[in-house]
Amino acid sequence: MGESGDRLLDGRGCVGHGAFSRWRKLVPEVGLCQMAQRVAPLKARARRRYLWLVSGRPFLAVVQYDGARFAGWQRQPSARTVQAEFETVLEQLLGQRAAVTGAGRTDAGVHALGQGVGFTASERWRADPEGLRRALNALLPSDVWVERVRAMQDAFHARNSAVARRYRYVIGTDDASRSPFRRPYEWSLGRELDPGLLERAAAVVGGEHAFHGLAAAGAATAHYRCRVALSEWAPRTDGAGVVYTIEADRFLHRMVRFLVGVMVDIALGRRPPADLPRLLVAPDNQAASPPAPPQGLYLVAVRYPAELYAEAGQ
Repeated sequence: MGESGDRLLDGRGCVGHGAFSRWRKLVPEVGLCQMAQRVAPLKARARRRYLWLVSGRPFLAVVQYDGARFAGWQRQPSARTVQAEFETVLEQLLGQRAAVTGAGRTDAGVHALGQGVGFTASERWRADPEGLRRALNALLPSDVWVERVRAMQDAFHARNSAVARRYRYVIGTDDASRSPFRRPYEWSLGRELDPGLLERAAAVVGGEHAFHGLAAAGAATAHYRCRVALSEWAPRTDGAGVVYTIEADRFLHRMVRFLVGVMVDIALGRRPPADLPRLLVAPDNQAASPPAPPQGLYLVAVRYPAELYAEAGQ
C-alpha cells in the first residue's frame, strides 16, 4: 500500500473534516504532489539516486481514480488495473514501450485523489507539461484523471523518493450509507460510533511503531517500522459518518484498513481500548480485527522533497 487534498467528494459520501480537525501547516522546503493538501511536518530521510533505464526526462503525474472497477494499482496478467491503463495510454502517446511507477500500490476497490505516478517522456515535454496532461486525459478512461504533470530531476522515483503519504478512510454511520450511490465509496457501516473512543484510539497510533500486528502477513518489506505524523478521526461535514486521516513516512500492505478495523471494533464496544497498544507491539496480526473494507480508503496525497522538482535546478 503503500492516499484534491482537502476537497470534498460531493455525491460520493466522502467529505472533509469537521470542527475538531487539527491540520498542520506545510513546511516551505517540502513540496506536495497533491494541490492544496496541508500535511504534518516530517523530516525527509536520505534517498539513494534512481537511474532511469530509458532516455528522457522523468515526470510526475498527480492522478485521481475511482477504484471501484479496478483490481488495484499494480499490473496483473488478467485483470484491469490502473497501472496497466496508464502504461497503455502512455505507449500510445509516446510511440514506445512505457513503464510507470506508483507511489502507493492501492488494492482493488481503493480510490486515489493524489496518487503520484512517475514515468519518463522526451525532453520536449518539459516545456509543455500542461500539454502532456491534456494529452493523457484525452486517452485515459473516464475513471482515471490526471490533475497535473510536473517535470522532475533525474534522482526522482515516484515511490522511493516520497517522504510522506496521506490516506483517508470514510465511514457512513447513517441508514442512507447503504445507498448504491454511496456504497462503492465508503464503508456502509450504518451504526453510530463512539467519537471519544475513536479519538483516544487514534492518538495511540501517532509516533513510530513496528506494525507487525496491524498489516498483512508476509509483506515484502525490509522492516515493519513506520513513523505516523498524523492520526485523527473527524465527523463528516454532512453528518453522515466519520473520516479517519493518517499520514506517515511509509505504509504496509493493508495497514490503514487493519487500523480502522480495530478502532471501529473499539468504538462499537467489541473490544477494549487497551487492545490497540498491545497490537502495536504484537509480533503478528493474529489478534487483530478483520481489516476494514477497501472501498472506504483513499490515497489523498504524496509528498516529495522540493529539490526533486525540475524547477528547483533552474
